[in-house]
Amino acid sequence: DDNARGSKFFNDSTGKIDEWADFIDPSSAEKGFKKRSGKHDPLQYQPSFTSPDFNVIPMKDVHVASSVWPMDEHNTMLLDRVHPLNWQDPSPHHSDFKRGDSSFDLIVIGAGAGGLVSATTASNAGARVALIEANLLGGDSLNTGSIPSKALLHSANLAYTARSNMAHLSESGIEINGGSSAVKVNFSKVMKRMRRIRAEISAKNSAEKFTKKQGVEVFFGRGSFNSDRTILVNGRILDFRKAVIATGGIPALVPMQGLEELYEQTKRGGARINPLVMTHETFFNMTIMPTRLAIIGPGVIGMELGQAMQRLGSNVTIFGRSGRVLSREDQDLSNLVRKQLENDGVSFRLHVMEYISIRTTGKVFKNGLPELSMRIKEAGNMQFVEREIKIDGLLFAVGRKPNVTGLGLNEAGINCDERTGLVVNNKLQTTNPRVYGVGDCCSKFKFTHVADFMGRMVVRNALFFGSAKMSDLLIPHATFTTPEISSVGLYEDDLDDKGIAYKVFEKSFSDNDRAICDSATTGMVRIRVDAKTDKILGASIVGAGAGNLISEVTLAMQSGTGLAKLASVIHPYPTTGETVRQTGDLYNKTRMTSSVRQILRG
Repeated sequence: DDNARGSKFFNDSTGKIDEWADFIDPSSAEKGFKKRSGKHDPLQYQPSFTSPDFNVIPMKDVHVASSVWPMDEHNTMLLDRVHPLNWQDPSPHHSDFKRGDSSFDLIVIGAGAGGLVSATTASNAGARVALIEANLLGGDSLNTGSIPSKALLHSANLAYTARSNMAHLSESGIEINGGSSAVKVNFSKVMKRMRRIRAEISAKNSAEKFTKKQGVEVFFGRGSFNSDRTILVNGRILDFRKAVIATGGIPALVPMQGLEELYEQTKRGGARINPLVMTHETFFNMTIMPTRLAIIGPGVIGMELGQAMQRLGSNVTIFGRSGRVLSREDQDLSNLVRKQLENDGVSFRLHVMEYISIRTTGKVFKNGLPELSMRIKEAGNMQFVEREIKIDGLLFAVGRKPNVTGLGLNEAGINCDERTGLVVNNKLQTTNPRVYGVGDCCSKFKFTHVADFMGRMVVRNALFFGSAKMSDLLIPHATFTTPEISSVGLYEDDLDDKGIAYKVFEKSFSDNDRAICDSATTGMVRIRVDAKTDKILGASIVGAGAGNLISEVTLAMQSGTGLAKLASVIHPYPTTGETVRQTGDLYNKTRMTSSVRQILRG
């Protein structure tokens, strides 16, 4: 019986399955109002949304209802799939297995990318698997990360092409009557499209998919260890042979007076207009576009969302401490990205010494958002200067910290570091040999695709006596700004630190025919090879489609294919992928000895 693995709640009084839309209070929509002057308040131009009726929502689901906003048809569909209302836990008398009713081959705590892959891989191999999730199936990637951000970037890039890149359109023979002023951005529709796409993709992460198609037993609740072999969830004790902790990470904040109070107000959501002090967990709940958006953190999240919001119409300023953006990347390449953001209109303040305070001023912007005053101390002209910045939106993008509290780790003999998360060995095994870690809760590589492969690895190691090692993973990554930037393997700084001799080969997109046709010549392919052979040690690409192009180099490194052989791979013409091949040509030119040159000259 599929329902024995967990199921939606059938309400006898209504004769149907409970859905989130049934628990929305239609009277909660907040309308625009009139000022004393008689003029219409700007809020009347914003859409009206209803709120959940917290008086009737089951208590175990209230925390979810308060974290997703607005409660339109797309978000209620999302929740129906990734956190069904009043979910019924798996039956205690499930008879598919002969062992004890609550004994599992594998229990997974956390249903983000790593947890879902761990659970489904093990179940598909015939194991009895329990999956425990306190919030939303799909984790950050689906709900507050990769998926919603890329949907937002799509709209932002369309707006840029149509409104801010008029010279390119005109030169390409495309004319818009009225020029850039004729192009309008409807932010409400931008966010509605994002919510629709997220809800559509959520079908791949639905509770019913995992119970009915994957054979996983799904529990919605907070799981915690109460011994080295048992986990407590919703008052029920589950025994395990092996377990996986895949609880992900939570946003990091910076010390700032007044921050916590304003952040909590934003997290409440609802129809009331609250100050916009956000992390990525609340950013995609926005329904009103900030006029002036401050972003703290010039990393991947800050750069992607900063460029998107600037292109959609906000005035964006990105703050940092190091003087750099995308500090993981080669500075000359990351500066190409920074230059494009500056051309878009983004401002940078990258020498902040202290974030002092933030407060509301009592004033309201024309969009209806409360004005915020942020005070900072920054370095300039050999002295520290204190400044006040007036904004109506603040996004923290300073990274994530492991989500490892409240798990009963001490009861299970599992060691944990507050900064780096679970202590795991190279096989991802914790200090309890029966328990493994996956994803952001134990890894410095905080990417969805890394959590995915860590999940595959722990199933082999935990259930099938495998010996896969984290250190063997070759990990590419990409930042989806315009231009994109991607890398794999070792950087020059890494090679210098390790004392490895190397050579660098570069090919610019300005020499690539397809890039010239597309007016996308910014950037290059940079490949680092061993000084004595053509072994590829690392690569970075900046330019249009860099996130896709890095996969060819990753495959070459994974398969041991040298740069010289890449030169012999035929690529369709004209494509930007030819630039990778042409980098191999540059290497092969260095192999030509004087005798070979003499033969060629006759």
